Amino acid sequence: MKIAILGGGFTGMTAAYYLAKKGYRVTLFEKEKVLGGLAVGFKSKNWDWYLERAYHHLLDSEDDILNFAKEIDFEDIFFKETQTSSLYEAGKNILRRASLAQDDIRKKNMDVIYRSFPVDTPQDFLRLPLLSFPEKIRAGIVLAFLKFSPFLSVYEKYTAQEFMKKTQGEHVWKVLWQELFRKKFGKYAENILASFIWARITKRAKKLGYIRGGFQTFINFVEKQLSSLRVILLAGYEVKTIEKRGSGFVLNKTEKFDVVISTLPTVIMSKITRSIFPESYLQRFSKLKYLHAVVLILETKQPILDKTYWLNICTDKLPLMIVGQHTNFIDKRHYGGNHIAYIGWYVERDDPLIKMSPDEVLKFCLPHLYKILPRLRRDQISNFYKFVGPFAQPIFDKDFINNKPEFITPVKNFYIANLDMTYPYDRGTNYAVKLGRDVTELI
Repeated sequence: MKIAILGGGFTGMTAAYYLAKKGYRVTLFEKEKVLGGLAVGFKSKNWDWYLERAYHHLLDSEDDILNFAKEIDFEDIFFKETQTSSLYEAGKNILRRASLAQDDIRKKNMDVIYRSFPVDTPQDFLRLPLLSFPEKIRAGIVLAFLKFSPFLSVYEKYTAQEFMKKTQGEHVWKVLWQELFRKKFGKYAENILASFIWARITKRAKKLGYIRGGFQTFINFVEKQLSSLRVILLAGYEVKTIEKRGSGFVLNKTEKFDVVISTLPTVIMSKITRSIFPESYLQRFSKLKYLHAVVLILETKQPILDKTYWLNICTDKLPLMIVGQHTNFIDKRHYGGNHIAYIGWYVERDDPLIKMSPDEVLKFCLPHLYKILPRLRRDQISNFYKFVGPFAQPIFDKDFINNKPEFITPVKNFYIANLDMTYPYDRGTNYAVKLGRDVTELI
């Protein structure tokens, strides 16, 4: 049996591995010149390790990718503790309650003052000066309940905003959650289901994992495994058409297969399958909504954050979502002794940032970064890079859960396994591996 897999990310590579182990003849198609999908990395001059185009890490609770790595004898995954903080716009009364020295106040002018607070531990939460003590206790009880609650269907009945306002209170919602949701989901923030926040809380981990050499090292290792199993790897080959012919399929009018597995984004899959799927089936996917990821990577001589790895930007006065100091997680020696920082957003597909050049994105960012990162200067930035991740963030609303794709399709032997199907969990390499393995069990 000949099987075509569309998409060379972790889902496609994992599916190819397990199918080849079963003895099937597998061909993996990838539009880009390298495998890896959203986890693909690059190397700059004088770097020993690859760096991901978009920030990546693992959680110590993510068993699927860890078990897969163990099965193929890949041993270069390690874990360490990191610091997460949230940056707020704070009034002077809040700053006094936090006992902050005047020199510690980060401000651009007297009207707007920003301050970051660690949010990793219960102790951090209790010290947060933005909430009263009763609010902290109430919020903590709700978070504990979410952490250990198995009732997913309950949370699909409410939006996150409705649920958190009812259980934690409106002020807690505004302080802890409102801007996080707006930055991640944009104009759709108020429609996101409570199941999303439940999934984030249940999977929260103390330690984060990374790959020695970068995720590209893992990708390269898997690629070698696939080659040894005689998987045909067609990187740089875009599948533009799929036709049904007899009991099988023809790709690009020439390649014939008995089975097709699509790991492509649903939007792209829908375009190339119009000739084989009923219009009523494809129509449901038109109700799904997505945001694109825009990432700016800064290579600097000095770190722009002191100890924090991940800084959430919790104010609507700054159009940035996160600042991630990668080299507060991974040693700078792997990047030529320079520090690496990510700045990230999720935006609509027609947002000007999508088409901006790296120079234009940097010019857009710097005035906002200067307000919160007083040590940053333009002459400290030795290199910078800009990448876009299409359809990176599905909008988890009621339309999504009612219309998202499933493994089985109306056409026999055509299967779907893409990152829309990680719901309610956020997309990531662990769930990509799980999807890749699970779809092979149906064949």
